[in-house]
Amino acid sequence: MEKVDKFIAAMASVAWGLPLLILLIGGGLYLLIRIKFLPFRYLGHALAVLRGKYDNESDAGEITHFQALTTALSATVGMGNIAGVAVAIAIGGPGAVFWMWVSAVIGMSTKFFTATLAILYRGKDSEGKIQGGPMYFITEGLGKKWMPLAIMFSVAGLVGALPVFNVNQLTQAINDILLKPAGMYYGFKTDLVIGLILAVITSIVILGGLGRISKTASKMVPGMVALYFVLVLIILGTHIDVVPKYLGMIFTDAFSANFYKGDAFLGGAIGGIILLGIRRGAFSNEAGIGTAPMAHGAAKTNEPIREGLVAMLGPAIDTLIICTLTALAILVTGVWQSSDANGVSLTASAFEESIPVYGKYGLLVCIAVFSISSLFSYSYYGSKCMSFLFGAKNKGIYNYFYIASIIVGATTSLSMMINLIDTFFALMAIPTMTATILLAPKVIKEAKIYFEKLKREKL
Repeated sequence: MEKVDKFIAAMASVAWGLPLLILLIGGGLYLLIRIKFLPFRYLGHALAVLRGKYDNESDAGEITHFQALTTALSATVGMGNIAGVAVAIAIGGPGAVFWMWVSAVIGMSTKFFTATLAILYRGKDSEGKIQGGPMYFITEGLGKKWMPLAIMFSVAGLVGALPVFNVNQLTQAINDILLKPAGMYYGFKTDLVIGLILAVITSIVILGGLGRISKTASKMVPGMVALYFVLVLIILGTHIDVVPKYLGMIFTDAFSANFYKGDAFLGGAIGGIILLGIRRGAFSNEAGIGTAPMAHGAAKTNEPIREGLVAMLGPAIDTLIICTLTALAILVTGVWQSSDANGVSLTASAFEESIPVYGKYGLLVCIAVFSISSLFSYSYYGSKCMSFLFGAKNKGIYNYFYIASIIVGATTSLSMMINLIDTFFALMAIPTMTATILLAPKVIKEAKIYFEKLKREKL
């Protein structure tokens, strides 16, 4: 198993090399500059669209703007925010958070483009149903000769959408917070039982299709974000005297990398911390990876720009707000230096330090809901990839592989799971970002028409 772990780690390291960094961050910056920061000026309008002001039942699609965003967020607001941030700080120190922020701001632009394309170039599956996502905007927008790129995305998506990291960290949280203190942990057997229970819960929801997934997500996610917000505010209130110090360290350490313990990149620790922050940021908000456009592509709208604006809110909520809350909780409590824990266990230590007895249980509730809602959404992404590759009638087969992978995630090491998903996220990002950059002029043209029409309506 150790050899497999090392091999997957080496794969992730190769996949997340300089070319991908240039494609994700350089490509995102290019998109931001090309559109002249235009979507950022319409955040208020994006919120109005999200609230349902422009919903029209007769528009093509399956779900509302709000359901599309919460379905996408139920996948991104999860272990990337709680365990992924902890991993970034454990390896990179406070400075890693700054580079996660950079990834999020650039990611807002990327999400705007990819979600707009998901509506602008919706295709049809083998059953004639309208579908959206990178594989469709590649073939519909660039033409059939680009089919290999669409196939690459879909094949990588079959593995990238597996819930192994989320399940791994939820299992770890249940063991560390609930079972071990009660003397009820029995090693592999306990992990297996947790995996089986999660597999049953997931089966009940995902076999009901997108309608059930989006309704469940739209009910679960907002409440848990609010609870998590309150818990972290209590921690920050308890340590209010050191909050300014650590906020400052996030900025200063980003360019000094004094606490960085990982591998050097581009010849130094600063290169390493930049890569770490961007990698964990991409894992958290998935901007440029291509998963979220599959959910946004199902939104009921005939206005592509509207869905792009709604999608743009995702990285802001996910990384700029929720990841920052987690980071500050870990930093101000000092557990990042006093504890050897990593992943979700490090975050749990921060909550336990500031909110004795109840803090870790509150965190466990948030973790459980975030993780389980992620399990629902990722199954939809994987089945869309399966449908594109092997026909809509076979998409249900993916759910059975997906459910089996839950047991694998529950009983395997953290490093193996995080490196496996990182590798396939990288492979998904290549076709997504390539097609998005090539199709950017179409989005810019569409945006100009939409925003000019919006101005005329206000006059």
